[in-house]
Amino acid sequence: MDALRKRLLFRCTHMGMKENDVLFGGFALAELGGLPERDLLDLESLLKENDQDLFLWVTGRKAIPDGLNTPVINRIANFNKA
Repeated sequence: MDALRKRLLFRCTHMGMKENDVLFGGFALAELGGLPERDLLDLESLLKENDQDLFLWVTGRKAIPDGLNTPVINRIANFNKA
C-alpha cells in the first residue's frame, strides 16, 4: 500500500491542470496517509478521468457521474470547501 500511496501522491500533485494540482494535491498531502484501501483504489481509478471533468466535479460546477460518485471524490470536494 505504501507504493500506491506514493504513486497517488505524485499523480495528485502533478496533474494536467495547475488548479487540480492544488485541489487534489492539497487533499493528498493532508489526507492520503489515513485513507482506507478502498478509497485509495477509488482515487487511483478517478485519476484516469479527464482533468477538466475532475475540476468541474470537485468544485461542484458539474454533477459527479453515478459510477464515479464515491466517498473519496466527495471527501476531496469537501476538503476543498473548507
